[in-house]
Amino acid sequence: MTDLWTEVDDYLIDRLVPTDPVLDEVLRANAAAGLPAIDVAPNQGRLLHIFALMVGARRILEIGTLGAYSTIWLARALGEGGRLVTLEADAAHAAVARENIGRAGLQDVVDLRVGPALETLPQLAGEAPFDLVFVDADKENNPAYLEWALRLSRPGTVIICDNVVRDGAIADPDSPDPRVQGTRRFFDMVAAEPRLVASAIQTVGGKGWDGFAIAVVR
Repeated sequence: MTDLWTEVDDYLIDRLVPTDPVLDEVLRANAAAGLPAIDVAPNQGRLLHIFALMVGARRILEIGTLGAYSTIWLARALGEGGRLVTLEADAAHAAVARENIGRAGLQDVVDLRVGPALETLPQLAGEAPFDLVFVDADKENNPAYLEWALRLSRPGTVIICDNVVRDGAIADPDSPDPRVQGTRRFFDMVAAEPRLVASAIQTVGGKGWDGFAIAVVR
């Protein structure tokens, strides 16, 4: 099935995602630098871009930069005068991301901060609220990232969390994987939070079987 999922992804990308030499070069630069190939797929990046356009985002927070592929998709959706803050724990990844952000001409729009997100998030209180928060970092800390997303949000803020299905392992309450358990706690918190209207969807494609959660603060 994985081959068929990839074939469908390729078809959708060919029809709906315009060729972008800058983003293609970003992926090549990430691979050349030895970054893990865990960027969102092009059609998923386009979806993030659409979400940001839908909410008219002017302030975006991204938790987990990697090589800035998703960062660029999101930043390109910002309105005039908009700003994106992206947090990356790994200094080597951040160095690659900074070059890619410059390659995309977004160095004046994107504020890349280096360090563990749980150390840099408290510094953002004076810059809140954000209109959209994209969480795509270490899954063990998803519950803490959700707490911060709520602190830095307003009614109407959209919170998106990636990689929430994990090849179906999310349904296993006894999974020994801390990434699964962190994401299950994330879902428990979302379900118990009266300020959130949320759902999640499974995805299949070139990146395998996974999914994302999306919530709106009310």
